[in-house]
Amino acid sequence: MKSSTNQASLGFSLCTRKTRKAVFLDEMDRVVPWARLVDLIAPHYPDGLIGRPPFPLEVMLRTHFLQQWFNLSDPGMEEAFFDVPLYREFVDLGDNERLPDESTILRFRHLLEEHNLAAKMLTEVNAVLSERGLMLKEGSAVDATLIAAPSSTKNKAKARDPEMHSSQKGNQWYFGMKAHIGVDADSGLVHTVRCTSGNDHDITQAHRLLHGHEKTVWADAGYQGVEKREGADPDVTWHVAMRPGKRKALKHAGALGELLDKAEKLKAGVRAKVEHPFRVIKRQFGFVKVRYKGLAKNAAQIATLFALSNLWMARQDLMAVRA
Repeated sequence: MKSSTNQASLGFSLCTRKTRKAVFLDEMDRVVPWARLVDLIAPHYPDGLIGRPPFPLEVMLRTHFLQQWFNLSDPGMEEAFFDVPLYREFVDLGDNERLPDESTILRFRHLLEEHNLAAKMLTEVNAVLSERGLMLKEGSAVDATLIAAPSSTKNKAKARDPEMHSSQKGNQWYFGMKAHIGVDADSGLVHTVRCTSGNDHDITQAHRLLHGHEKTVWADAGYQGVEKREGADPDVTWHVAMRPGKRKALKHAGALGELLDKAEKLKAGVRAKVEHPFRVIKRQFGFVKVRYKGLAKNAAQIATLFALSNLWMARQDLMAVRA
């Protein structure tokens, strides 16, 4: 026991195995374009000429990203700095240094929201991915997902969030908002994000999810008739899935039915790419319920999450390029 205590005091450790969290942070540290994102935010960041000197901008940006990766609130992030040495190491703050408190973390988030910097960070990340040849411009896939919001009225206003609404999916009702995304049909990386209340139909946002250079777009059956809507680009070919009832009937349509069913399977294989970013933010990052009141604040968080999901999905290619 005395020997191990002496080793610890000298800074030696017999434990060399990295945890999954440490591996994750190491990979993200290598693929996030820190310098470019810092340059993007710097014109809006306080210069510290008045009052207490602010934390370095990169420290606050790393703190903000930690919140997104591990689904931490502002008070939760403050406490995590005291509990998890790995987080302090990631943001480059020592054990005896001042740590960002929840008010500081909150103000930084408000700064990003005020200047619409979350959407600009997604654009900057995608510019990096395009420069590395990881995003193409030939085709897109579009889809939307429901994000639940607290339905309770046990609050000061005795009301639910007025910007969130109920939506029916199948035989079940959900209360919250929708995140609509357009992804690169080849890589599955998100290029466009739109957020609406939960009762907005997916098709209403379809044309807003295109970047303008597509030749083909893939979508599920909820987008039936999208090519006939106002604002549709006649040069874009839409491959929309058949409705489930019609597809079941193909079993009894002979050879033609088999051929059409194979075409549906091919379309489904491309459309599946749009589900990957949803899986990353919901399962990898734990984002299953809105954290803030109102669409604007939550839309900013969702844009940040998809920027980070792009880096996560492309991390192997990005690390290979850097190597």
